[in-house]
Amino acid sequence: MKAYSIIVALFICSVNSGLAQRYIPVEQSSSVQFNVSHQMIFKSTVTGTFKGLKGTIVFDPSNVTGATFDISVAAGTVESGIGMRDNHLKEESYFDVKKYPLISIKSQSIIKTSGENTYTFVGALTMKGVTKTISFPFTAKAENGGYHFKGNFKLNRLEYNISTDNSIDKNVEVDLDVVAK
Repeated sequence: MKAYSIIVALFICSVNSGLAQRYIPVEQSSSVQFNVSHQMIFKSTVTGTFKGLKGTIVFDPSNVTGATFDISVAAGTVESGIGMRDNHLKEESYFDVKKYPLISIKSQSIIKTSGENTYTFVGALTMKGVTKTISFPFTAKAENGGYHFKGNFKLNRLEYNISTDNSIDKNVEVDLDVVAK
């Protein structure tokens, strides 16, 4: 009976500690932004955002091997500041939001790096039905009962079948600034 009580107590402690490490992104405090060079007559940078941030993050800096990120944004929320362009980005040749409503990122591993509060994300980015492994550095700082995550990575839009328009640079920079509680 004593062994059974110890097992139950350990189970309850492990469940409670697991729940304490689970966070949900707070969309109002977060941003998912992209930048891409566009060259028609003059070179310019197009900046845009995505909304509809959802998912779960399990994170404990003292146990990064148990960390997981499973996050998505709604592709149909793409916004670049010009309505006609935004409508075009939602079409089949770009994000095809009717067929592929979500852009998701799911971790495979999180690695602690040498800097303070710095880590490396390794995981799968799925966009427009294509999944590729990506890796990028990020920071995680404890903040108001949650964490503030910041990361940045580049991707080749052609690898995800995002338009073949040659006036747009194939490399897109993505900035993640996510508050999770």
